[in-house]
Amino acid sequence: MIEFRDYPTNVDLYPRLHQYFRDTRVPLLAVWGSNDEIIGSEGAHAFRRDLPGAEIHLLDTGHFALETHLEESAGRMRDFLARVGE
Repeated sequence: MIEFRDYPTNVDLYPRLHQYFRDTRVPLLAVWGSNDEIIGSEGAHAFRRDLPGAEIHLLDTGHFALETHLEESAGRMRDFLARVGE
């Protein structure tokens, strides 16, 4: 059984996840903290290796961007969904 809250088990899923990105070219939005000390901004940019069209927005915050920049994050999400949603 996969435990999504258990980060070490998630790492084993990465090859399948990245293959999914390459196969589907699914639209992807990453709203990320530029000062994230847990998963740095290079983590956001890494999506572009598999999804060249990934939309990346770095906010002047840390790991908990939704808690510190909720309105800006939500605005980016609404805009993205309005453009790519069905």
